[in-house]
Amino acid sequence: MFENLSERLDKSFKLLKGEGRITEINVAETLKDVRKALLDADVNYKVAKQFTDTVKAKALGQDVLKAVKPGQLMVKIVHDELVQLMGGIAMDINLKASPAIILMSGLQGSGKTTFSGKLALLLKTKKGKKPLLVACDVYRPAAIEQLHVLGGQIGIPVYSEPGNTNPVLIAQNAVKEARLKGYDLVIIDTAGRLAIDEQMMQEIAAIKTAVHPGEILFVVDAMTGQDAVNTAKEFNERLNFDGVVLTKLDGDTRGGAALSIRTVVDKPIKFVGTGEKMDALDVFHPQRMANRILGMGDIVSFVERAQEQYTDEEARRLQKKLMKNQFDFNDFIAQISQVKKMGNLKDLASMIPGVGKMLNGVDIDENAFKNIEAIIHSMTPAERSNPALLNSSRRQRIAMGSGTGIQDVNKLIKQFEEIRKMMRTVATAKPGMNKLPSFNKKITPFKR
Repeated sequence: MFENLSERLDKSFKLLKGEGRITEINVAETLKDVRKALLDADVNYKVAKQFTDTVKAKALGQDVLKAVKPGQLMVKIVHDELVQLMGGIAMDINLKASPAIILMSGLQGSGKTTFSGKLALLLKTKKGKKPLLVACDVYRPAAIEQLHVLGGQIGIPVYSEPGNTNPVLIAQNAVKEARLKGYDLVIIDTAGRLAIDEQMMQEIAAIKTAVHPGEILFVVDAMTGQDAVNTAKEFNERLNFDGVVLTKLDGDTRGGAALSIRTVVDKPIKFVGTGEKMDALDVFHPQRMANRILGMGDIVSFVERAQEQYTDEEARRLQKKLMKNQFDFNDFIAQISQVKKMGNLKDLASMIPGVGKMLNGVDIDENAFKNIEAIIHSMTPAERSNPALLNSSRRQRIAMGSGTGIQDVNKLIKQFEEIRKMMRTVATAKPGMNKLPSFNKKITPFKR
């Protein structure tokens, strides 16, 4: 997401390089390119114009310090305005009632059903909620079945009434069920259409009146571009929803909806779907998204994802092994497994400042670790625990067992030893040390 926009904005800022100061002429040239980049990213025309006008006014009113180059100042101004354009701060959802009721809305195919499951899992694991999913799409049996399958995968019950074609009654009965059985969160998945129609609008409005949800979320497929903004506007006029959810942000989308929707409907983006897995859901942070658009990375989200995979106890255990130089292939493959759980590799890499630009246009193979895992799994338990045992004959056997070459095995063992040495140096560094040995080696996928 936003790759093309990030690249175009970077080129725009370079127009100010070498300039001694910001003038109306060079700002106009830069912002003309910025506006075109925004329009190409499918940002609403009025939003793009208003954005560049605001940036221009602020840029011309700034005195450029000697220590700050004009291009750097422009990046700062654009960054701050992007943050404001997308809402300024992250907005939470209303979970005060008991049970808290969340009503989903949106067109068919927007990802409402999958998001309902993802949100239930997120609030269960991070907020300690006891959710009940409700299947109210009575027109598509497949949607009801999908919700049951998702609920089974994440261990969350699903309420449905086979044969009942009245979604309002189903929603009311589900809320009664939640109160009776102690569920403190009800998430209602509603029907959608391929396009907005009066029957759908009347139906979801009737559900809203019947159950009085504390939160109404509009779910929209980010890949639909400006159509997403127009649809959001129509739904908001009828439902007055509380927030927007953008799905499929991991796809080939230009990102214009994320930049336009907040301004057009004056409602915050609350969540973004970043992948197909059930835990691929993030709270939307305008500041972090602006950082990523401008190639500054998102190290806070990166650290948060890492922390979700590690307990303090695991971290302490690993540090002890590193300090004693006992880090082995069992630990190594465990680390690989944790990294894979953190999400899409390219998405993770883009969170690291500077790396996103380097990877622009580069395709990262999600199976990059496959051969590495095959080699490690071909070792005996003793070999994984004690890499010093890996002599020539053992390496030959491992290569044959993993379907790789002896060069691949040797390369992995060499890289493992370098990584172990580096990690031990970091683990044993004295508090207050601000200089650690630089290390630019990395485990690379094998070419077959």
